[in-house]
Amino acid sequence: MRYLILSDIHGNREALSAVLAHVRRKRWDKALLLGDVVGYGANPNQAIEAVRGLRPLLAIRGNHDKVCAGIEDGALFNRVALQAAMWTRQRLTPGNLRWLQRLPEGPLQVDGFAIAHGTPIDEDAYIFGEIEALNVFRRTSFPLCFFGHSHFPVIFALTPDAIQTHLTGAPAFRFRLEEGVRYLVNPGSIGQPRDGIPLASFAIFDAATRTVTIYRVPYPVHRAQQKIVDAGLPRPLADRLAVGR
Repeated sequence: MRYLILSDIHGNREALSAVLAHVRRKRWDKALLLGDVVGYGANPNQAIEAVRGLRPLLAIRGNHDKVCAGIEDGALFNRVALQAAMWTRQRLTPGNLRWLQRLPEGPLQVDGFAIAHGTPIDEDAYIFGEIEALNVFRRTSFPLCFFGHSHFPVIFALTPDAIQTHLTGAPAFRFRLEEGVRYLVNPGSIGQPRDGIPLASFAIFDAATRTVTIYRVPYPVHRAQQKIVDAGLPRPLADRLAVGR
């Protein structure tokens, strides 16, 4: 079984379209969405509809999905994020709003591994480094968990002796999972990468070969930026796309 793993699209139609065009040349059997289809970007409905068209699909919600859908009020968001979320909420079609509202909370179990947005302990918490990763490993028993939220593609591995961090690179990073080692894997963000590389990021997990490949795909950043500006969304949301921060 080969899983297409998508996360943190954030209403960026251009980035998502580039990813989906790229994977047409690759075999996958099931799509997994780790949350945050919307928020920040200027094409929330188009992003949702593209994701809904993937079959089969298993999706969970992210923190921006919750605020944009009216499940939470966004009290913990910064000003720019909240402004974008309110803009998105006002523009969602009724069908797409209902779809967002019905997304389940993670973690979910998938064929022996797990998917989460923030962490499998708290869907809104971040894993930035080994301290947070070790806390998750200690409080869970999943051998493998894919997570999003930080917009940073990375693999944390827990061996009997140590915790290790594996940083990824463009255009593709291939990693073989070892037996007896536990993993937390972030496929990175499609719509708003924050590792300094302004390329859409996603992963494919081949369960048969126990191989995770994280891909980086170019897309027309300037077009996504112009849409944000034209929509009247905060300018920093456009500017950061060019630098991947």
